Order: sequence, then structure tokens, then C-alpha cells
Amino acid sequence: MRETSPMREDLQATLDARRDLGPEYEAALVDSLVERIDATIAARVQAELQQHGGKPRKEYKHHKPNGAAIIPVALGSMGLGIPLTAIASGSAGLAGLLIAWVAIVVINVAAAAAIIRRP
Repeated sequence: MRETSPMREDLQATLDARRDLGPEYEAALVDSLVERIDATIAARVQAELQQHGGKPRKEYKHHKPNGAAIIPVALGSMGLGIPLTAIASGSAGLAGLLIAWVAIVVINVAAAAAIIRRP
């Protein structure tokens, strides 16, 4: 018989608990498993750092901005743009629609400019 790892045991216990408790506890069980996995990974990283005697080097001197930082702003704009379009066009017609979208564009441009200027 194979020796089982603690992570495998945790996963099996989570699956068994889900079977016993039912699907209404699934989210809580998944959250609990993710927390245990995160703790295990953090402990392994810490052990590796201690074994190799140091902290990871941070090299930000030549960091070029990428598009990843603007993604939350863009997705938020899209998510808010749909209801704002409905509200603005329903309340103020074409003028309200234009004002709402001009504001969204200005906010996105300002956020992109701030991200690009970051050191």
C-alpha cells in the first residue's frame, strides 16, 4: 500500500465531508481546502527560502508596465457600463448615454495613464 501525502488526505477528507454533508456545504468545504493548500504552499516556500538562506531578489529597476494592471479597471467599466447605459438612456436619452460613456472613457484613460507613470 502506498503512503499518502497530507494534501491527498485533506482532499479525500474534503470529498468525504461533501458526500456526507451534501452540496449546500460545498462552497465552505472548498474554501477550507483552499486555505489549507495556501498554508501548505506558504510553508514550503518559507522552508525553501530558509534552506537557501535568503529572501527573493526584487528587481523592479527596469520594470515596464504591462496591460495586466488595467484589466480590473476595464472589466469594472464593462460591468458598470451596461446598467449605466440603460439608466442614462432611459432617463436622459441620447445625451445621458453620451455623458455616461464619455465619463467611462475618461476614467479608463486616467487609470491607464496612472499605471503607465508608475515607477
